[in-house]
Amino acid sequence: QVQLVESGGGSVQAGGSLRLSCSASGYTGSIRYMGWFRQAPGKGREGVATIYTRGGNTYYADSVKGRFTISQDKAKNTVNLQLNSLSPEDTAMYYCAAKRDTGWSLSQKEYNYWGQGTQVTVSS
Repeated sequence: QVQLVESGGGSVQAGGSLRLSCSASGYTGSIRYMGWFRQAPGKGREGVATIYTRGGNTYYADSVKGRFTISQDKAKNTVNLQLNSLSPEDTAMYYCAAKRDTGWSLSQKEYNYWGQGTQVTVSS
């Protein structure tokens, strides 16, 4: 089993930045990808970014390319998401997730473990 705990959410004005962190514990050796997803009220869960933990390759949704950056600190078993140039459309609950199988994906169906989420609110 793998446990994931997110932190770093909050409220910010449009154009601002936030940094989210996800701390992983348990059988982390089984994990190949760590991803970030978000879900706005009344909408489905959207994959935002993912990182291949064994090589550092990163992948992003078009909606966040150039604004968000995913990174990892392997020594701390932590994955971070830097959110820049935020807009009200980025307001959502942000979830960290872990994937065991090979092949990158931003589909929530592919991920095996989930955190509880951290709220990001962007005001105009």
